[in-house]
Amino acid sequence: MKKTLFTFFILIGFTVSAQTEDAWVYFTDKQNVATALANPITILTQAAIDRKNLHGTPIDARDVPVNQSYISQIKSATDITVFAKSKWFNCVYVRGSQAAINALANLAFVDSIDFANSSLNSREAESVKINFYQKVNKKLEVATDFTYGNTANQVEMLNVDYLHQQNYTGEGITIAVMDAGFPNVNTLAAFQRMRNNGDLLDGYDFVDDVDDEFLFTGSSHGTSVLSTITGFVQNDFVGTAPDASVYLFRTEDVWSETPVEMAYWVEAAERADSLGVFVINTSLGYSMFDNLSYSFSPSDMDGETAFISRGATVAFEKGMLVVNSAGNEGNGSWGIVTAPADSPGALAIGAVDANGNYASFSSTGPSADGRVKPDVAAQGASAAVITASGNISNASGTSFSSPIMAGAIASLWQADPSKTNLEIMQIVRQSASQFNNPDIFLGYGIPDFQAALANFSTEEITEENSFSIYPNPVSEKLYVDFSKENASANLQIYSILGRKVMEQQNVTDFITVSSLAPGMYLVKIVSEEKVATFKIVKK
Repeated sequence: MKKTLFTFFILIGFTVSAQTEDAWVYFTDKQNVATALANPITILTQAAIDRKNLHGTPIDARDVPVNQSYISQIKSATDITVFAKSKWFNCVYVRGSQAAINALANLAFVDSIDFANSSLNSREAESVKINFYQKVNKKLEVATDFTYGNTANQVEMLNVDYLHQQNYTGEGITIAVMDAGFPNVNTLAAFQRMRNNGDLLDGYDFVDDVDDEFLFTGSSHGTSVLSTITGFVQNDFVGTAPDASVYLFRTEDVWSETPVEMAYWVEAAERADSLGVFVINTSLGYSMFDNLSYSFSPSDMDGETAFISRGATVAFEKGMLVVNSAGNEGNGSWGIVTAPADSPGALAIGAVDANGNYASFSSTGPSADGRVKPDVAAQGASAAVITASGNISNASGTSFSSPIMAGAIASLWQADPSKTNLEIMQIVRQSASQFNNPDIFLGYGIPDFQAALANFSTEEITEENSFSIYPNPVSEKLYVDFSKENASANLQIYSILGRKVMEQQNVTDFITVSSLAPGMYLVKIVSEEKVATFKIVKK
């Protein structure tokens, strides 16, 4: 069971009728893909295009919306309700009788159907689903010296106060917060700084399919989560990124626990990408559902099984950094991280107490396939938060270690927005207290953002000393193009997990990478003139 709230909610039971089932319906194609890709402003905002260009993130068919005609035909089918859609996976999430859902397979544009109850899926359907997934393979002018008050410990534990002193307070970095509701964010004095600066950008309620004004009622969980990022009370409370801009998305329904919430999350992540968001914070996790037939097992936490985890991986491929609570299952029978924290594209955040010691409720690792999880940790036991009534209080859960970390990352990223999400993720991991000896409790440990900032390369790249790499994506040989004759460099390649997987000295023309598994990597090149990093995709 997920633990989404800073005080553990006892959720009211919700029984899904035996007469209905939930499923994802995948489509065969999209409409006018070539035209859309030739004119990306028709499918993305300029902010999104600018962010992708800045980081070299390709715009591809996954950015093209789902064919609305297909959705309309699904909606018109008997005994079918459509709850969500996903352009990344070219599908819709539906509910209806098993027979009605199976009947959708007769539509020419339906590629496959994936029931939330996996026992209803044939092996052929599972294979089709996996194959489809693989195919779509301003404000501060002087140094800032806040009086942190109640948040001093959680900020200073990460040395985020050092970032703030360098005027890195999240300015210009956009965060999407996905949660269960944000009551009173539009009126509380603790968010006045954010509102006055125009940093409360917009929002959407994907659960009830309504605009942002409905976000300011309901569960107070999101309000407290947001406070650890952008909350500000003079001399009493300062979030880790008080000047970041935010979008607020409601994707969680606290009154029930069904797989549709994972579909809402993916749709919100797609919206965030189209708006140019840099960081997603999610203080949510999924393992068990009201209908136990839909529930996961710990072996499913492999980053590839849960729809939301696969969505987090695509979000990372699209250039965003997904910061996710590890989960509050450390004391329970489940034990390990929940989805989407298991995704290799998610930076899973564990919880420590005020002294930096492991908090026993924090979900442990590794992932089901043996990867380090959680990735890093921040204070999550007795963290300072602001409640929906405007009071400063203390609350516990990885729900709060995650946004504390997300805000810290936003402030760090402000120092060099041209750095890619993979670079930022690696720098944060490498700065952590036990990077060379990770464990199942804190992963790589507690990051030091002063050290992380020191790892930023500030040397200007000029026409005279620049070089490039090609092709990208690459399958066999990765070439280095030097602007000077007889130049050479040392080349290192790091995995998405931040581990060095290849190194070669004195490279003069190319390095053979055919032994690397397909995926995303970070290439670091060190020459006499400079150090540069590149993100590559190994085919």
